[in-house]
Amino acid sequence: MSGVWAAFGWLTVFRVPGSASARGVLPWAPLVGLVLGALAALVGWLAARSASPLVGAVLAVALLAWLTRGLHLDGLADTADGLGPLRGRERALEVMRSGDVGPFGVATLVLALLLQVACLAQLLSLDGGWLAPVTAVVAARLAMSRCGLPGVPTAAGSSLGAAVAGTVSRAWLAACAVVVVLLVLGTALWLGDLGQGGRLVAAAALGLAAGELLHRRARARLGGVNGDVMGAAGEVTATATLLAAAVLLG
Repeated sequence: MSGVWAAFGWLTVFRVPGSASARGVLPWAPLVGLVLGALAALVGWLAARSASPLVGAVLAVALLAWLTRGLHLDGLADTADGLGPLRGRERALEVMRSGDVGPFGVATLVLALLLQVACLAQLLSLDGGWLAPVTAVVAARLAMSRCGLPGVPTAAGSSLGAAVAGTVSRAWLAACAVVVVLLVLGTALWLGDLGQGGRLVAAAALGLAAGELLHRRARARLGGVNGDVMGAAGEVTATATLLAAAVLLG
């Protein structure tokens, strides 16, 4: 269970025992995503029914930001600053480590959050639309786990990247993906709309493709991945999944 505790200790605001080492974080990231996604979906659904879908969307996104301590959003902003301007590899990494947020980071962060809220507001107005945020958050953690596959290089100076390098086997990641697909389809079938489940699986696949594009761009520009890239991959995947879901289910 040490890997589970480490995943919740590193990827959430929860204080859990045995979470000092980051070594076992990424294999269990999808489980963390399932818990966080369920909590966000519950809050969003309740607020959508008692107030409005827009209120539910804002509260769901805010809850996710709080539950993750904003780390993934910070990673998205830092990665945008590092990859955006035309600068060399060493300078890009230096900018990402500085902690300051530049114009590329601010613009990317604001636009991503606006897009997440807009798509969630539409989805929460649909019957069974609460399943979409759960799917998006779990898909985001699959994208983060992908950064721990064997052979993925670590960006220079990244202690977190070095700690989690090679900790996720391809078989484990594939098994997690299959479980996610079955859970989405099974829940959709229970809700009486298997077609909705199929469209959500397709949306998650598109979201993961967007996260993969970012992953490859970061590796080419930075020479590998670091904690910021992992967080950015998760946020890009979640945002793209919500967008695809809003289009496919709308």
